[in-house]
Order: sequence, then structure tokens, then C-alpha cells
Amino acid sequence: MPTCGHLDQIQVKQLPESVEGCEDCLAAGDQWLHLRICLGCGKVGCCDDSPNRHASAHASESGHALIRSLEPGEEWSWCFLDEFAMIIPEVTGETRIPPSPLLQ
Repeated sequence: MPTCGHLDQIQVKQLPESVEGCEDCLAAGDQWLHLRICLGCGKVGCCDDSPNRHASAHASESGHALIRSLEPGEEWSWCFLDEFAMIIPEVTGETRIPPSPLLQ
């Protein structure tokens, strides 16, 4: 059975109360679709369905393997290196996020 070998890299175990959006999209004045948080450092990026794919770019540039969805009702995480989806019970909280600019 496939597993993730990077759970020891988790630094973010409590999700922030709220975020403004994808950090890089906000800085560039761009739009995003869905938000993800890096469990290695807490950087908030946009999903692969967003035009800029900042969460994937951050994982590639930083070597941080794990992200978690910040979308309401979603608790899944993804390991980019092992290409493995999972629920990580140690990561708790719910984050208020703004509506996606691409869905307005």
C-alpha cells in the first residue's frame, strides 16, 4: 500500500484562522481558484487548476513536499514527492478564506 514518507517534515499543525488569498497572486495582482497551505512553512498558494499553480511551484522550489487544502469542507493533504493523498489528523483547524476571484 502506498504511503507518504515525508510526514516528519510537517511544521504547520494548526491552520491559520484566516488568509487573504494566494500570497504570490496577491503580490502580482493575479487571480486564483482554490487555496492550499504548505505544511512545511505555512505559505499559502493556489492550486494546479489556477493559472499560476503557485502551490506546486513552491513545492518544487522549496522541496517542501506536503500541502493541505484550505477550501471549506476539505481536509485532504497531498504529498508532491510521493504523489499521495491523505488525511493528516494532526493538522487541525479551519481557515476563513476569501471567495475565489475566478469564480466571481
